[in-house]
Amino acid sequence: MDRTIDMTSEQRRIYRAFLCAILAAAVTALALAIYFAYWDRIPSTIKIRAGVEQELDFHVPVSGEIYRAGDMAAQVSSLPQTAGDEAAESLSGSVRSIHVDLTHTVTVRANEIDTYQMDLKLFGVLPYKNVDIEVIQDKELIPSGIPIGIYVKTDGVLVVGIGEFENSEGRKVSPAKYALQKGDYILQIDGEKIENKKQLIRMVEESEEESMILTIKRNEEITDVMVKPESNRNQERKLGIWIRDNAQGIGTMTYRDSDNTFGALGHGINDVDTSALMDLEEGTLYRTEIVGITRGSNGSPGELTGYIEYDSDNVIGEITENTAEGIFGLYDAEGDAARYEPIPIALKQEIELGPAQIICSVTGEPEFYDVEIIEVNLEHDNVNRGIVIQVVDEELLTLTGGIIQGMSGSPIIQNGKLAGAVTHVLVQDSAKGYGIFIEEMLGH
Repeated sequence: MDRTIDMTSEQRRIYRAFLCAILAAAVTALALAIYFAYWDRIPSTIKIRAGVEQELDFHVPVSGEIYRAGDMAAQVSSLPQTAGDEAAESLSGSVRSIHVDLTHTVTVRANEIDTYQMDLKLFGVLPYKNVDIEVIQDKELIPSGIPIGIYVKTDGVLVVGIGEFENSEGRKVSPAKYALQKGDYILQIDGEKIENKKQLIRMVEESEEESMILTIKRNEEITDVMVKPESNRNQERKLGIWIRDNAQGIGTMTYRDSDNTFGALGHGINDVDTSALMDLEEGTLYRTEIVGITRGSNGSPGELTGYIEYDSDNVIGEITENTAEGIFGLYDAEGDAARYEPIPIALKQEIELGPAQIICSVTGEPEFYDVEIIEVNLEHDNVNRGIVIQVVDEELLTLTGGIIQGMSGSPIIQNGKLAGAVTHVLVQDSAKGYGIFIEEMLGH
């Protein structure tokens, strides 16, 4: 039996509105997908060398204006457009911006160190992003790859845990439970600077269970809290906290500069318990000897084992900064000649997918090993993961299984330029690892 469904005009109106809503949602979703697909293709900061023509080869359908941030003379030309000279002229004249189309290759030249801004629109319509252009002095660095022993002392004493204990009456107590948090730095007690954990333990022991004013640093803010120690069953006064005042380990030096400054690791030194970047009071580099290799495998990262003698004869440098981009300081080993000659740095937009090399010391001396750069993430939200590499060198794969702990900081070399440093291994695939752009290390 046939049935005919007659729709009223109101129902047809609702149906059409529903279809239009679905179509609008689909178009919006597609536009957002395209937008975010292109978002990471151009970094928020582009560095270019002063006095050198460089190509910006992003091939993204965006265009916009470059505005001067200063009054220094500069030249910016766009290819394949033929009005490049006119564009260059405009920056030194009354016009304060030029138009660029990054659908094509753009050739840029700036004669002086300066800063520009580039306002871009997707398809020339949708707001895309505002890009800073930094004109920097061309730089050459000495790639290193030597193993280093690391010792850092914290600024104050780091709280790595809050616990409880039985007091002299047999009750479980936690004096610091509501005053301190994991990750706090105790800087002073009753106005006296805390240098190390032995001093803190002594002051708590001598407190006679009187309340103490602790000056702490928490999330970059300094504040005072009051804590009253209690005695345990052995009549020892405690706060109920676990603390740390230093860290040690091994890594790899990435580069040395002509002024004997250095950069290493490509990531910061984080506390093993709190995962927080450790506040550095002082740090020292030591010579180290690689004495063993635990080979990595998928799901199980390997590591280099080093032997370090923490005495003055083995000191090779001072660590002055511990940052998310690495550790930095002064290399002061007299008579220790550099193994390699200075080479140019590679800016992030110059790094290509394909063959590269890393320098590391898994056999005692720095050696070059072949890798492939398989991803370049110009706008990664994690500064230490801009580059993804895969080890293809059979010798290194045999020795280590790929990237292992202790290789952090190993220089990445491509086309005769220092491109970055190894930072982490991919746990699920030990042949692959992450790297940081060298320009990120230099801009810490």
